[in-house]
Amino acid sequence: MAYVSKETKKELAPAIKKVLAEYGVKGTIKVNRYSTLVVTLRKVPAGLFTDEEITNGVNVYWIEDHFTGTAKKFLTELLAAMKGDKWYNNTDSSIDYFDTAWYNDIKIGEWNKPVEVI
Repeated sequence: MAYVSKETKKELAPAIKKVLAEYGVKGTIKVNRYSTLVVTLRKVPAGLFTDEEITNGVNVYWIEDHFTGTAKKFLTELLAAMKGDKWYNNTDSSIDYFDTAWYNDIKIGEWNKPVEVI
């Protein structure tokens, strides 16, 4: 069963903040329903994402296919920092067996507070 505690979030936060700072991005980290680690990007530098990428958002399973250049590199590094060394995925959807440490979600802004491009 997917589970991420606030203590795990605290352990992962320094690496996540390091990646955000490296690319000049401001963001927040939270745990959603103790199953999902969520990083919400609040301020991003101009040119990091296209308008289309901001509108479409991030599907963490399709970063390699839907992003290019610096955005792809940033999101790949951010996701790796979010997983840390405790994350695992033993899921086998062919037999409806779902076993992952926790889910990861990256948001570019929120519905009621869009990302600020600086």
